[in-house]
Amino acid sequence: MAGKFERIRVRLPFGYKLMLSYCVFIIVPVLLVGNIANQLAVQSIREQTYNNIQGTLYQMSDNISYKMEDVARVSDMLYFDMSFNNRLRFSESPWVSYDTTVNVLIPKLETAINTANRKVWLSIYLKNDEIREIYDSYSTTDPLHSDNRLYDIYQYKRLENRDWYHEYPKEEQYGVTMQWKQIEDDARKDRISLLRRLVDITSVKPREIGFMRINVNLSSLFESMDYRKIGDGTALYLTDSEGRIVISSGGKHSTVFKEPELRNNGDLLIRKPITQLGWDLIAVVPSHIVEKDTAKIRYVTLLICVVCIAIFIVVSLIISRYFSRRVSKIVSVLDSFQEGEFHKRVHFKGADEFTHISAALNEMGSNIGQLIREVYLADLQKKEAELESLHAQINPHFLYNTLSSISRLAKFGKLEKLQRMVLDLAKFYRLSLNDGRTIIPVKNELEQAQAYIDIQKIKYENRMQVQYDIDPEVVRYETVKLILQPFIENVLEHAWTGDYIHIRIIGSVVEEGLEFRIIDNGVGFPPGAATYSTGAQDLGSTGYGIRNVDQRIKLHYGPEYGVTLFSRPGIGTTVRIILPLVRRSVTERRNKRIE
Repeated sequence: MAGKFERIRVRLPFGYKLMLSYCVFIIVPVLLVGNIANQLAVQSIREQTYNNIQGTLYQMSDNISYKMEDVARVSDMLYFDMSFNNRLRFSESPWVSYDTTVNVLIPKLETAINTANRKVWLSIYLKNDEIREIYDSYSTTDPLHSDNRLYDIYQYKRLENRDWYHEYPKEEQYGVTMQWKQIEDDARKDRISLLRRLVDITSVKPREIGFMRINVNLSSLFESMDYRKIGDGTALYLTDSEGRIVISSGGKHSTVFKEPELRNNGDLLIRKPITQLGWDLIAVVPSHIVEKDTAKIRYVTLLICVVCIAIFIVVSLIISRYFSRRVSKIVSVLDSFQEGEFHKRVHFKGADEFTHISAALNEMGSNIGQLIREVYLADLQKKEAELESLHAQINPHFLYNTLSSISRLAKFGKLEKLQRMVLDLAKFYRLSLNDGRTIIPVKNELEQAQAYIDIQKIKYENRMQVQYDIDPEVVRYETVKLILQPFIENVLEHAWTGDYIHIRIIGSVVEEGLEFRIIDNGVGFPPGAATYSTGAQDLGSTGYGIRNVDQRIKLHYGPEYGVTLFSRPGIGTTVRIILPLVRRSVTERRNKRIE
């Protein structure tokens, strides 16, 4: 069964693999972005709904506050009238009390009531016992629903047993102390009362000379409460400090506001306090109304995602077919190389990676064919001399191993690794030859080392880790070629301590000149093979490659430059290379294409 699935996986064309991988990497971000966009849109709609309703509640609250202030102004006419308050205190004779009642008290009360913009019922309680009471019984009617007189005058003794009077604040803050409250039968008759003292301010401390109560219908104060202003299906509630519903508009009628139940249903609750009363104006938007608009956004987002995915699938099919045809041509050339036919070539238009790969393959095929012909036809002594002269540039054993790796990769269909190895090998080969020049830019040296490392990474995969720490300043200088690759190769051949090796390559400009360091965590040099901290003059016991690099540097730049080796067994090795700071030649061929 496992072999069957393996055969299916291998036979799956590269174009389909490319298309499927492209679709996966596109569909996932599209779905993720679509989900985020949907969440943001839903959140925006909820915030917009919240802000709109909150603005409506603020308008309602301002309207209610204005009406309450209008009632408070009625009380101000009596509270701040000093001549009126003075007449309430005097009781020299029955005639004075009668005159006060007829010519001062009654006209003042009628004027105050008439200035109100809504119907109010004013009750005055006076401490002056000489002023007679004037009131109706109101046994069967509500004064606010009748056309009778809308003011009453009582004596103070009627307040002695009233709980609401004893609960009124004892301390009087002049011009500020007042209270809105439902007392006696106000709640039953849908009224509310404004309570306020009448005080004598001629004394040091304001002295209470009377008390007034102004009744107003709740429907008059809260007539702006209309659920239709925030939308059909919504509800408005006015709740007191204990959570009881005083007035409701729309929604289910109840005496207690059940906030937890509404929140559990997912309803949107928006609260605006009425500061004068200590009550709350609450708007309730059912969840299905909020979700109605969000569902539209969700459907639109889903539709856009589906359309995008369909477009991406079509595009991925076109792109995969385009690249699969190119890969197929490259594979056919590699198959020919594997069979020993190096005359086959592949050509692509443009300047992309496939063009570079085809050029590298063509160059490699040409060079390999030439090498094979030279092996069989050239003079063995001449060939040996050529190989010896190129030993510091190209390692035939490395080239052979690399070609073998290419053959295996082609055989097992690992095209991506094959592509990288062929490209890196061609790059390494081109940079190693370097048109026969001995002095090259540091950039080319780094590219050649990078090409070698990339080839080895395909072989060793995760067992080999390379870290670069290259100062951008170093690319402005030149160097002797092939000074880094031998040390990297030496690490990979001799420094392994297990299944893992780490190499760090550092390039920087220091006081002594241009410095390169190759650091590994390998086995280090064993005692006797090299001293633990040795200078370049003590490299006689090291390998040929290390001595070769040191000798070439000294030959070109002098004895003060070269290679220094630091190593401890079991810890690792550091190779330090010092070169002079020689800037790149201005006449260097700038138009040469760098792959």
